[in-house]
Amino acid sequence: MLTSQFEPLVVLTGAGISAESGIPTFRGDGGLWEQYRAEDLATPQAFHQNPALVWRFYHWRREIVSNCVPNAAHQLLVEIERQVQSFTLITQNVDGLHKAAGNQKVIELHGSLWRMRCTHCRAEWEDNNTHPAEHLPQCEDCGALARPDVVWYGESLNKNVLDLSMEAASNARLMLVIGTSAIVHPAATIPMIARYAGAQLVEINPESTPLTPHADQVFHEAATRGLTVWWDQVRGFFE
Repeated sequence: MLTSQFEPLVVLTGAGISAESGIPTFRGDGGLWEQYRAEDLATPQAFHQNPALVWRFYHWRREIVSNCVPNAAHQLLVEIERQVQSFTLITQNVDGLHKAAGNQKVIELHGSLWRMRCTHCRAEWEDNNTHPAEHLPQCEDCGALARPDVVWYGESLNKNVLDLSMEAASNARLMLVIGTSAIVHPAATIPMIARYAGAQLVEINPESTPLTPHADQVFHEAATRGLTVWWDQVRGFFE
């Protein structure tokens, strides 16, 4: 395996890549669960006021995601990681599909639906249960209430995770940005960090975004189609 002119290669993915697996974005029009907007439930305040309601919402989300599988774009990123010596995948998604597909070097910027965190001692653990338990989830270490280990509206990203993402971007020679609106901060700043550090930017998105004018190459395609076309163009540099 030879190091190519495009390495380190860093990938940033958003909801657009998971949409092809049938996972809804839970935002905007049609983003209602029962009579609630997702944005009103995914907050620390909602969890403090009614943790049972918020946990019902997250069990519903888990059940939806558990019935979805990685799509061709996820699988292609696994192939790319195997071909590329220096590779990092940063995702805004919390569905775990990149890891399920087989990617190893994954930074989950906004956390994971499949991880819990204690509200008291901050212990973290994996949990794949999709059915509400009789009682609210509790920490096995201290017995306090557990919450989904995801970043809610109004919360800051985990500093270590954000630092790792920014470090990867600053060292990149090429960054792929796939299926993200480029409007959610601080994730939206990550491609620009790479750009200012001299990396080439490739955007794959059906629609134009604030990042589009800064990209060296743009594919106005869905994730699988755009990624396939791009990889067919460059794969020879990695073999």
